[in-house]
Amino acid sequence: MSAQTEALGAAAPPLRPWLGGDPMRALLWRDGTAQSAAAFAAQAERVAAELPADSGALINLCERRGAFLLAFAAALRAGVPTLLLPARTPAALRAVRQRWPLALAVHEPGASHELDGTVLAALGIDDAAPDLSAAPSWPLLDTARMALVGHTSGSTGLPQAHVKTLRALWASNAANQARIAAELGAHFTVLATVPPQHMYGIEMSVLLPLLGEAAVAVAQPLLPADVDAELRRLPAPRLLVTTPLHLRALLESGLQLPCEAIVSATAPLDVELARAAEQRTGAPLIEVYGATETCVVAARRTARETLWTPYADVRLQPEPDGVRITAPQLDAPILLGDLVERRPDGRFALVGRVADLIEIAGKRASLADLTRQLLAIPGVQDAALIQHDAPDAAGARRLAALVVAPTRSETELLAELRQRFDPVFLPRPLKRVERLPRNALGKLPHTAVWALLRA
Repeated sequence: MSAQTEALGAAAPPLRPWLGGDPMRALLWRDGTAQSAAAFAAQAERVAAELPADSGALINLCERRGAFLLAFAAALRAGVPTLLLPARTPAALRAVRQRWPLALAVHEPGASHELDGTVLAALGIDDAAPDLSAAPSWPLLDTARMALVGHTSGSTGLPQAHVKTLRALWASNAANQARIAAELGAHFTVLATVPPQHMYGIEMSVLLPLLGEAAVAVAQPLLPADVDAELRRLPAPRLLVTTPLHLRALLESGLQLPCEAIVSATAPLDVELARAAEQRTGAPLIEVYGATETCVVAARRTARETLWTPYADVRLQPEPDGVRITAPQLDAPILLGDLVERRPDGRFALVGRVADLIEIAGKRASLADLTRQLLAIPGVQDAALIQHDAPDAAGARRLAALVVAPTRSETELLAELRQRFDPVFLPRPLKRVERLPRNALGKLPHTAVWALLRA
């Protein structure tokens, strides 16, 4: 058993602080200026004091990373869990409130969304500097206490809740910290193009600075020039946290992107894109694998290897309906709907998802594999395949496709696909569009895809 498991696994101490690292380390970077962990802790104490004692939980609606971090830290300090919505919609908020009727939904002043919540003035970024005349005192908290609840869309219409205790957060963060430290050392600065309201954003831009030794920029730049400029304002070593969609746009800009490592997730990363990113930046690109249910459990250097390496003390057991995962942050094994092939040395290959397997006219294929073949056509910048819900006149549920390919016609694309696809998998229709309706993490909401197909 590794030292990590002994320290953070089943034998974890019953108490842990809600903030880690040296009090005087840089924790936040805003407009080129650093804020120490001690100063941040003092502000979090102020926010915690504003939380009603009877709320029971906090729904963090903050859009800006600095405000999200403050609200999240205040909830930890106050001993109440933070709830993440499965989607940033009024319907999702109402669904979560059904299970948590007393939860306090909070957002920063001047938020642009239309979700109903309480504005906490203490989440503003222009507050006066806190009084640090007294030595910082970070109370120890019960590690068995619920700290975070992620939600995924449920088959019954109600979001499925996935509970993370404080012990689980410390354990999963230790594994991420160790993987990144292998490239950059223990101290690094994070710039994330992804929002903090999802598990990937939470792990890489919230937990790393709160529970480890990293610092994080509060900025969330999306335009390539803004990403490049923000990286140049931050101290090295710098970790760029992004998605394949954002990474492709960054590389196409031609900018240098000064960073010392890159992390990517939320969608499969093409090996050629990974190699291009490493060649452009000179930085190792780490692709991570995980889910809301498990947090990150494995990683790979995609430009150099096809197999995934599990984190320390993570075990994956392939099963007919997915893969069962055991990890230090999990109280019990969890089954994910991914299909994997495990090698004798413990590494594994992802070969698809149970939900991606389709059968048309007696022939089976993986939607993920078919999409990769579609994306490999010259001129295709982005694409999505989806299966019709209703059968056609022949009784088959055919495929449809949305394709971003400004220089190719639909006729040309279909001709290319005839060379790659079995005829039963040719999309009907195939529709060219300017862009796909991806969300901030690069994912494609099912309803948005169908709305675009039918438009």
